[in-house]
Amino acid sequence: MTRFILPLALLAAAPAHAATGPFFSLRNTDFVVLIGFILFLVVLVYFKVPGMLAKLLDKRAEGIQADLDEARRIREEAQTLLASYERKQRDVQDQADRIVAHAKQEAELAAEQAKADMKDSIARRLAAAESQIESAQAAAIKDVRDQAAVVAVAAARQVIAEQMDPAKADQMIDNSISEVGAKLH
Repeated sequence: MTRFILPLALLAAAPAHAATGPFFSLRNTDFVVLIGFILFLVVLVYFKVPGMLAKLLDKRAEGIQADLDEARRIREEAQTLLASYERKQRDVQDQADRIVAHAKQEAELAAEQAKADMKDSIARRLAAAESQIESAQAAAIKDVRDQAAVVAVAAARQVIAEQMDPAKADQMIDNSISEVGAKLH
């Protein structure tokens, strides 16, 4: 502490040389201020204010150091969490990519299946249409044959009616009856 007092006293004494009159007099304001300052410093030293200030500064330094350590710990935790989340994000992205690829593959398979089903459906419809066409052709042929038979019967009836006389008709009826009788027995 005396290391601080001596330079202060020399600094305080420097203006006193410029003052008029004796320096060590209570009438010299510089001397009185110097004595008051020295007494102030002595009171500070007596009450151990520099030690308390040093303790407060040390306590504050410890608090700052603790805050720095806490900040460093929190930073490390944050970096660990960030790395964990980045890893999870990569995993999720990989899983999403796999899901998209699987969905594309399934979509392609479904498209191929739909094409195959469409071909089968078209083939069935064509077969059904061909069957309906054949059925319509058969029905048309049958109708034409039926009409031809009706026309032929009508023509035969007309021809027979024109050429038939009652005696021939009776003979044909008798022949028909005997023929039916022979076929039934």
